[in-house]
Amino acid sequence: MAAPAALQRSVVFPAGRHTASLIFLHGSGDTGQGARAWIKQILNQDMAFQHIKVIYPTAPTRPYTPMKGALSTVWFDRYKISNDCPEHIESIDSMCRRLTDLINDEIKNDIAKNRILIGGFSMGGGMAMHLAYRFHQDLAGVFALSSFLNKDSAVYQALKKNESVLPELFQCHGTADELVLYSWGEETNKMLKSLGVPTSLHTFPNLNHELSRTEIEKLKTWIIKKLPVEATNE
Repeated sequence: MAAPAALQRSVVFPAGRHTASLIFLHGSGDTGQGARAWIKQILNQDMAFQHIKVIYPTAPTRPYTPMKGALSTVWFDRYKISNDCPEHIESIDSMCRRLTDLINDEIKNDIAKNRILIGGFSMGGGMAMHLAYRFHQDLAGVFALSSFLNKDSAVYQALKKNESVLPELFQCHGTADELVLYSWGEETNKMLKSLGVPTSLHTFPNLNHELSRTEIEKLKTWIIKKLPVEATNE
């Protein structure tokens, strides 16, 4: 069987020498281009860095059960939008393989794995947690904005057996979120912390299922902390 085509992506190139990469995974039904435009609208400019390439891939179209099987750009399927049901592990694992190809593309460009961050909004953040904590524990860090993991997530099962140092999780969630409840995000944070993940949870009062400027500015500060400019060896 032919390998699946590479994921489409929208890329913000660094202003200077490329020494680190950031992968931002959009929420369900969005695209890489859409996520980039949304952040650009909030900041009045692209989220851009001197040395970090920002990659916004687009999820392939697939039937999505919460939309009665209608086609949507989603990273994986869900039986329902709830933290209290099994995960659709087959679709999650298949996408982990596709996104591993994206990580490997950066490594081929001479970017060390500990100079790559991955995260996203909503479903994108959930996808990033599966990818990093189950398959790529040597990444620089993970961020999850308005995201959650199901109660018996495969991520928790994997971490119960883990002995290595884990990438830090930067999590943000609005208390007024009606789609992904704040309590689901909080529970995810507590579970990951109890399993050895260094985590922070930034709470945004009155924020619904959306991004805010303060949140993205906080995220940018954290990104620079995890992926500092490297001293040039000249």
